[in-house]
Amino acid sequence: MCDQDSFQDMIEHLQRNDALTRRRFGALSIGAGLMAALPHAANAAEVIENEVEIKTSDGLADAHFVHPAQGKAPAVLVWTDIFGLRPAFRQMGRRLAESGYAVLTPNPFYRIRRAPTTTPGASLQDEATRNAVMAMARTLSPETNVTDAQAFIGWLDGQDAVDKQRRMGTTGYCMGGPIMMRTAAHFPDRVGAGASFHGGGLATDKPDSPHLLVPKMRAHLLIAIAANDDQREPNAKVLLREAFDQAKIPAEIEVYAGTKHGWCPPDAAVYDEEQAEKAWARLLATLQAI
Repeated sequence: MCDQDSFQDMIEHLQRNDALTRRRFGALSIGAGLMAALPHAANAAEVIENEVEIKTSDGLADAHFVHPAQGKAPAVLVWTDIFGLRPAFRQMGRRLAESGYAVLTPNPFYRIRRAPTTTPGASLQDEATRNAVMAMARTLSPETNVTDAQAFIGWLDGQDAVDKQRRMGTTGYCMGGPIMMRTAAHFPDRVGAGASFHGGGLATDKPDSPHLLVPKMRAHLLIAIAANDDQREPNAKVLLREAFDQAKIPAEIEVYAGTKHGWCPPDAAVYDEEQAEKAWARLLATLQAI
């Protein structure tokens, strides 16, 4: 299972950076009303979206699936941050589908409960909330990341809306960053592009550090790092660059100036519109590899 010290460190980091506040949970509780309005893609495709259930080795995972209304599209598997599947990630999924992708965003904590998996109005400063978030996170491990990815990729490949002749992409936010890397490494023949946004624990001194999996990948990677994450772990980007260079895997690694951990989802208290839009543009460029 995931290392308890790592999750405690993540929780303390989120507390310091105000990534989870009453303002944030208020946004979750009333849906898109307090979320930043994301622009539509140029020549946005009409899309179809559904809430779906996917059978995995551990049960039924609830998920959001959105794709262009016409034709087949390459798939993108999205791994959420620690706050799970919610309106902001559905909004981002729709936007990506408007750009021509079939996007699946699962609830990572389906083993515990269906989405939403956080309590509206709660605060990370509240001990009960903090313990609940950590308990959910500890249900995940490198092993469950891989078995979940296998189930979700298999489900996507069974959908008429997915172009299986093209490789797929995968993205991860916060805790989803390492899951994205494990997905790319364990399914190299299927995954052609991956992106991590303010991913935590991508390069550590642990034997299961995601950066050690880079030689198994065959994907173009985008690693978008929050400025305060880089201040806290300045060597992470160095280890990542060395790993990608040694494996001769194309990767764009950048620290986004002035950003705080969690800056990309539009419901975040630390949302940075300018830098989030820059990261979005780089995501679309990276997905051109599939």
